[in-house]
Amino acid sequence: MKKVSFAEFGGPDVLQLVDADEPHAGPGRIRIAVRAAGVNPVDWRIREGQFQKDRRTAHDPIELPAGVGLDAAGVVDEVGEGVEGVEIGDHVFGEGSSTYAEFAVLSAWARMPEGLTFQEAAGYPSVVETALRILREVGVRSGQTLLVSGASGGVGSAVLQIARARGITVIGTAGAANQDYLRGLGALATTYGEGWVERVRRLGQVDAALDLAGSGVIRELVELTGDPLKVVSIADLDAPRLGVRFSGVAGSVPAALAEAADLISRGKLHIPVEKSYSLAEAAAAHTDSQAGHTRGRRVMVVRGG
Repeated sequence: MKKVSFAEFGGPDVLQLVDADEPHAGPGRIRIAVRAAGVNPVDWRIREGQFQKDRRTAHDPIELPAGVGLDAAGVVDEVGEGVEGVEIGDHVFGEGSSTYAEFAVLSAWARMPEGLTFQEAAGYPSVVETALRILREVGVRSGQTLLVSGASGGVGSAVLQIARARGITVIGTAGAANQDYLRGLGALATTYGEGWVERVRRLGQVDAALDLAGSGVIRELVELTGDPLKVVSIADLDAPRLGVRFSGVAGSVPAALAEAADLISRGKLHIPVEKSYSLAEAAAAHTDSQAGHTRGRRVMVVRGG
């Protein structure tokens, strides 16, 4: 089979499309014929070796050569020992490893909601788990106001919609081109850059804040909330130096997938696919992801359909 792999840490150019042995579903796992795989910032952070160098994260050291990708959607073609409730031929989305590939093993999954394409489904797993986790960790409640720094990407899109469904007012920062997108998700929107703190203050009192972009704004988020314990980052490894929690340990992925499927089915959650790539274009996908300014999700298309 074809898969994307890297034999050394570095820039996008270390990614190669190679021939590899097919993986197989062990106990408690399933294998899918991958139709699409999600592109996440954690993918290129792993590729760069960031988690090898910093033990503040929960990521295990990577052994090279290594595959790429955590999220995927596809068709079940192997069911491991002890797995119940899923059959060969089912359409599922979930998390696993080395998902930029023609076949991948998943450790957590759910059936795809009706009407969702494989490309759309591949964009949900990690971002929804992350969104649900950090909303829980930051402790924001109905009637309060949440500030989301870097709100237009996949996690931000999920956070905004889930928070609004829970009765939370959301202020989102993003680039000028994404202001209408944030407003369409129910957020009070403003741009980042010089003067952004005052622009946020004019929109309302901030009870809690999330840093999704890692753009060096932790001090300002603490200033706006008045309490480092009311700020959570998923992108700035130096956040703990300022008393702010860095969230890197996944919660229950199966529970998050089940909640995502329910929200999608009820029309409460939709994350658009901004751009898709072939496996051969993995380096371009990572380059674009690292550049930021995402509106929704980027995905790898592995098979048609």
